[in-house]
Amino acid sequence: MGLLGLPALLFALITWQVVADGPLVDVDERLSTALVHPDRAGELLSDLGNVQIALPVLLLGAGYAAWRSRRHGTDRWWLPAAGALLLMGLVPALVIPLKELTDRPGTPAVPPATGYFPSGHTATAVIAYGAATLLLLPLLRSPAARRAVVTGCAALVLGASYGLVRRGFHWPLDVVASWCLGTVLLTGYVLLVSRSIRRTSAGTPSSRTGPS
Repeated sequence: MGLLGLPALLFALITWQVVADGPLVDVDERLSTALVHPDRAGELLSDLGNVQIALPVLLLGAGYAAWRSRRHGTDRWWLPAAGALLLMGLVPALVIPLKELTDRPGTPAVPPATGYFPSGHTATAVIAYGAATLLLLPLLRSPAARRAVVTGCAALVLGASYGLVRRGFHWPLDVVASWCLGTVLLTGYVLLVSRSIRRTSAGTPSSRTGPS
């Protein structure tokens, strides 16, 4: 439960600091000044958090995982994939009200506006690539393949996060807060889906009717 409680606590702390304009905000602004350098590379990396890029990756992972599970006769083969897509739908439902609540202005690198906290692009990347990874890992037998998928997921999320900060689209704390929010959502997803699958397995009688 530490993977659920610790990021939730950190998210609450960061949100409080942003709303109260606390000392973490001063550190955040100084860090942003040091990191911001608008360039084409940063903008391209930030695009990894676009729904148009991240969602198809999740759809491919969910479709493949559902197909494999159904092919092997898994009970509720559709549940993990459907849960991952539902999780993706929760991102705007949570992020948009938080943006309105915190009403944080953007960095000097973007036109004057508010509603930058937390980073929706970062949350989209964390959930889309993270959920796709969680769906694929049980299907991979090779440790090397599992490491490659996890490494690829981390590279995509960190690349999008770096691009958003480098381009000046978001303050660093906007991105870190979305990491925390995404971790909470993914951990909750794993707990709920695994519990549901265990319950189904425990309540389903064996297909064999006699002794082997």
